[in-house]
Amino acid sequence: MKIRDLADLALRNLREALFRNALTTLGIAVGVASLVAMLSLGVGLQQLAAKRLSQSGLFDTVIVTPKNTFRGMGRPQRQPDAAKPPRALDEDARKEFERLPNVIEVYPQVRFFTEVRYNSKPFATVVAGMPDSARNSGSFDGMKGNFFSSPTANEAILQIEFAKDLSDNPPSLIGKELILRYAERQALAASTATAPGTASENSAEASGGFSVVPQESHLKIMGIVETEPAAGFGGYGNARLLMPLETASTLRAAQVNDLRDIVRGRTEDKVTYASLSVRAKSPSQVEAIESSVKDMGFSAFSLLDASKSLRTFFSVFDLLLGIFGSLALAVATLGIVNTLVMAILERRREIGVLKALGAADSDVQQLFFFEAGVMGLLGGFFGVFFGWLLGRAITFGTNTYLHRQNLNPIELSSVPWWLVVSAIVFAVVVSLIAGLYPASRAAKLNPVDALRYE
Repeated sequence: MKIRDLADLALRNLREALFRNALTTLGIAVGVASLVAMLSLGVGLQQLAAKRLSQSGLFDTVIVTPKNTFRGMGRPQRQPDAAKPPRALDEDARKEFERLPNVIEVYPQVRFFTEVRYNSKPFATVVAGMPDSARNSGSFDGMKGNFFSSPTANEAILQIEFAKDLSDNPPSLIGKELILRYAERQALAASTATAPGTASENSAEASGGFSVVPQESHLKIMGIVETEPAAGFGGYGNARLLMPLETASTLRAAQVNDLRDIVRGRTEDKVTYASLSVRAKSPSQVEAIESSVKDMGFSAFSLLDASKSLRTFFSVFDLLLGIFGSLALAVATLGIVNTLVMAILERRREIGVLKALGAADSDVQQLFFFEAGVMGLLGGFFGVFFGWLLGRAITFGTNTYLHRQNLNPIELSSVPWWLVVSAIVFAVVVSLIAGLYPASRAAKLNPVDALRYE
């Protein structure tokens, strides 16, 4: 039997029981829709997480810290590696990082505890310096107000929770000034650092030291941000007041690493950093830069290390969503079997006539396979469309709720082309599998018995 004749006969049979076949096709569409909707949520969440992380500049950044040989509570002291001895994370190391291939920016993480005075009231918080390149970060999307006017401006951006502490109406803070009270590190002369005649007078420690002097700085509030662009690294706490990195560096505020240097016996007046951020031209170069930094005697960490676990999580998450979404499609396969078995009973004489006219068993099987495939194909197309509509409805409902909570909208679902093709092919394959039993049963009918059937 020619393929064209087979197709014409199958479509005519489908039209004769239009309502029943339409319900079967709708069942397939519902199953595919549930599968597409669930997978689109998984894909959308994965893309949302990847977009936020890439916009924040974390995927192309390597965090560099000095190697720590101190022991933790209940842990033995770690011995330094003789082949790669620990080095001070100072200005010399920073210049070395800048000379590495594919490095576009190296900046310190300036973060210090401080007291903010507003309306003559004190508020304790943590300040962090932000580089000028952070203005393009996705962390500042939806920010109320503006970014810093220049890299050296005496300006501040407040995190929303800290802004609520300062005022019941956070937007009203934009344009106003606050006072930043901090502890400035000032170098001491060698004569004041060590008493004359002591054994340590000629040591490295006698070369200087530093004192802590209270200082004040007036900052203009430029904006209020919902997220936490300077989330704490290394347990130093989350910064709730952001200021230009160059401005924060000129303050010479005492930081956590200053106390660390005292404990380690390094009191010379030499700038050291608690950590440095090394930005690569693209995330593909991060691994090479991280390896080079470690070879230089420093500890290095990048978000790509953690993203491997994130990809594993989303893979398992998408698998579970696909399994639950396939349950409705499994139920729809029973509808296909039922429809085709009923068609065999109703068209028994027709099958007998076909066989009497010379149709082979394979022709009868192909006829029922074709009918099952058509129902699967139509159900796949409609299912993808319904699944997309369901995903858009969920996204719309979620964004409506976020809008009422004064939060930024998100793209919760995504239907990529590969999901569309996979869903349609899966629907057709499942339909063909469901048609195996009815097609085999129809092919085995005895033409004489079929012609006698009433």
